[in-house]
Amino acid sequence: ADSSAKSFRALVGEKPIVAMLSHSTKGSAKHALVDKVVEATKIANEKYPQLDLDGELQLDAAIVPSVAKAKGSEVAGHANVLIFPNLDCGNIGYKLVQRLAKAEAYGPMLQGIARPVNDLSRGCSAEDIVGVVALTAVQAQMA
Repeated sequence: ADSSAKSFRALVGEKPIVAMLSHSTKGSAKHALVDKVVEATKIANEKYPQLDLDGELQLDAAIVPSVAKAKGSEVAGHANVLIFPNLDCGNIGYKLVQRLAKAEAYGPMLQGIARPVNDLSRGCSAEDIVGVVALTAVQAQMA
């Protein structure tokens, strides 16, 4: 969450608002996977109290203000950084947005490594390669 927030601020220039995603919003479901997100949120809030960060939130509660109204969270409905609970969810989510919304997706960005390193999807285009090279160059300049 902290690395993603730092990357967001550096690349977008805006204040990161971080949502820890789950299939549950604030106890709406009970499951071991929900427990992991709740615990991760607790740890992130303890280690990085300066972050605007909350969870567990379903995607719509994280980004849609009308869905988030009754959730009692400053982050809910306003998130601009989404932390998926695992690699499967993150990969599926970004590819859905890329393919269905025709969005440009650069990455995956690898974080927490000493030097900028990024990856390319097997289905990437030449434009995707150019985008990742540009992203990596910006990261190298920031380092």
